[in-house]
Amino acid sequence: MKTKELKDLLAGRTIKDQLKELVRLFPGEVLFTTSFGIEDQVISHIIFKNDISTEVATLDTGRLFPETYKVFSDTIKRYKKSINVYFPDYEALEKMMTKKGPFSFYYSKDDRLECCRIRKLVPLNKALNGKKCWISGIRASQSDNRRQMDWIELDEERQLFKFYPLFDWSLEEVEKFIKENDIPYNALHDRGFVSIGCEPCTRAVEKGADFRSGRWWWEAGSLKECGLHIK
Repeated sequence: MKTKELKDLLAGRTIKDQLKELVRLFPGEVLFTTSFGIEDQVISHIIFKNDISTEVATLDTGRLFPETYKVFSDTIKRYKKSINVYFPDYEALEKMMTKKGPFSFYYSKDDRLECCRIRKLVPLNKALNGKKCWISGIRASQSDNRRQMDWIELDEERQLFKFYPLFDWSLEEVEKFIKENDIPYNALHDRGFVSIGCEPCTRAVEKGADFRSGRWWWEAGSLKECGLHIK
């Protein structure tokens, strides 16, 4: 199937029906990855509430906030559904920590990208192995890089489709959906954290600041990505 064909097939449908159609097209080969941010909680709610048969997974980097683990736990309790967990390869992590210590990501961008690769990219590729479609909570307004994306894309390297159900949603629409459906969400969002990743690499930002400005703030440049979603 071509990307345009998939777009034409899904265009105009509700998110629930889009997800159901993807599961029908790619049975057992659809993955939704959640980091328990506010956008991901919207998608998890739609999947779990409607019993949509797709794998839901998260990457546990080993450096997450306690508040993130609380949302993880609250989500399982609320929906009575499983969320698969993918951890970093312990040998690679042991080697990096032994050689460079626990805060090597502050030393240089290359060191930070190495940490992201071990803790996030390698586990993600393991989770995506054998999949035909990857669902993510990306929104276009989150960053300049993400504005260049499209709501359905073909990842040529991994040879799978990437689908962003909330691509055209505003933050206000996401927050409204969370409130109206009483969905568990990360308490850090109420403290100025708009993009929440690993605890040492994430901080709160002023209201209205760039979505990614609280991530890897010590690095120069405007492209604030770990490599998961770089176009």
